[in-house]
Amino acid sequence: MPASTRRPSTARTAVFFHAHPDDEALLTAGTMAMLAAEGHRVVLVVATSGERGQADIAPGEALGETRIAELYKSAAALGCARVVNLGYGDSGLAPGGGVAEDRPADAFIDADGEEAARRLAAILTEEGADLLTIYDPAGGYGHPDHVQVNRVGGRAAQLAGTPIVLEATVNRDPLLRGLRLVRRFYPQLDVRAFERAYSPAEEITHRVNVRRFARQKRASMAAHATQATGADTRTLGVMLKIPQPLYRLVFGTEWYVQRGLPSGTRLRHPFEVPPKA
Repeated sequence: MPASTRRPSTARTAVFFHAHPDDEALLTAGTMAMLAAEGHRVVLVVATSGERGQADIAPGEALGETRIAELYKSAAALGCARVVNLGYGDSGLAPGGGVAEDRPADAFIDADGEEAARRLAAILTEEGADLLTIYDPAGGYGHPDHVQVNRVGGRAAQLAGTPIVLEATVNRDPLLRGLRLVRRFYPQLDVRAFERAYSPAEEITHRVNVRRFARQKRASMAAHATQATGADTRTLGVMLKIPQPLYRLVFGTEWYVQRGLPSGTRLRHPFEVPPKA
């Protein structure tokens, strides 16, 4: 490996910032497990407890408490050293998408962005974070809390001077191919909802191979039982039914965008140093 792309030999700290419990399982669990296995310190921060998510339990405080318990179970499976809940209200989704009108008074989407950024920046500073993950500007599939994670997280990194900021996303092309394959077994899966989601291939700067950590990633997903059952067919529930060999193929890569890098940058590790232009 060229000296310009050599991975660091010393342990670093990576903070993964997510909107709700279970988001880490879907987008970054493999990377988190990989970094923890390499000896890095992995910290998981969520903005809300996800108390307005769909579940067999009615939305509210009880669901939020259950989902936080699930978050800790997921974090343990991934090797996280610390879990923090910022404690904002789950903004929820309107029936047709977008911001829900009946969201709580303390909804994350309505929070003072600068204050929220300072709270996260304090964690980054305390941890001496070398890396922060957020979401892409569109929040992946557009959930308002995910959009707010991008705004708040980006500002927090500025305040704390965190040197590496990666936007957790999905390469839209293989995502659609994988979902269309899965749909052969589960025709009720709505693929159209993902056709404009996440990031195009040309924007992706990091393609992280996490196939060796598929077991941990699957355990992270399974920890969020409330989000795999109840309501209509749940995406997480469908994913957990995928046979292990196919699961490793479909979920064996995690994608990130690091802004400011030259077009065409292709990195394979969160701490990989990009080659000089």
